[in-house]
This record gives sequence, C-alpha cells and structure tokens, in this order.
Amino acid sequence: MLHYAAVFLIIAIIAAVLGFGGIAGTSAGIAKLLFLVFLVLFVLSLILGRKKPSI
Repeated sequence: MLHYAAVFLIIAIIAAVLGFGGIAGTSAGIAKLLFLVFLVLFVLSLILGRKKPSI
C-alpha cells in the first residue's frame, strides 16, 4: 500500500510540473489517503501484533 502511495505521489509531482493541476491535485489526494490508511493499519498491527504463545 505504501508503494501505491509513492506511485501516486510521483504521478502528482510529474503532473504538477507539466501543468496538469486537476490531475496533480487528485493524485496527491489519493496518495495522502493511501498513506493515512497505511499508517492506521501499521499502528493497528503494532498494537494488536503478535501475541506470545501460551504454554
């Protein structure tokens, strides 16, 4: 998921340099959303992570 966020960020940067404001804004928004979803899932996996096996 973090990979897709980086891809959309690169698309947004390239579109902004070429002057496509709408595409750049949309791509940046998608990249932001994917990064936030990644962060939430990462924090949840840290909190709920592996449990020690009971003996």
